[in-house]
Amino acid sequence: MRQAEIYRKNILAGTLTEDGGEYRFCYDETYLAKEDAQPISLTFPLQTKAFVSPVLFPFFDGLIPEGWLLEVAIRNTDISVLDRMSLLLLCCKECIESISVVPKTNGGDA
Repeated sequence: MRQAEIYRKNILAGTLTEDGGEYRFCYDETYLAKEDAQPISLTFPLQTKAFVSPVLFPFFDGLIPEGWLLEVAIRNTDISVLDRMSLLLLCCKECIESISVVPKTNGGDA
């Protein structure tokens, strides 16, 4: 199981989990309780129920760099271009947008 904490404007918004070929995104309860909470994307409206998908959600996949920047990341690691979760964890800690993806250290790779 691999997990990432998802931040919106440096505030923990939720957790993305890859486990057994399934992806889950769940908003953090504290984040949902904020009066000014905003969804991380239009495809992830604020809700307590987890979002589940058999593939990495297109929103998160879209954060992964493309072109020469992706080639640099792949060339300098042992990560396959098909391992989208690993690329997300490697490349998306400081995205251009307001979203950050930070590998979760406790309960991460098993």
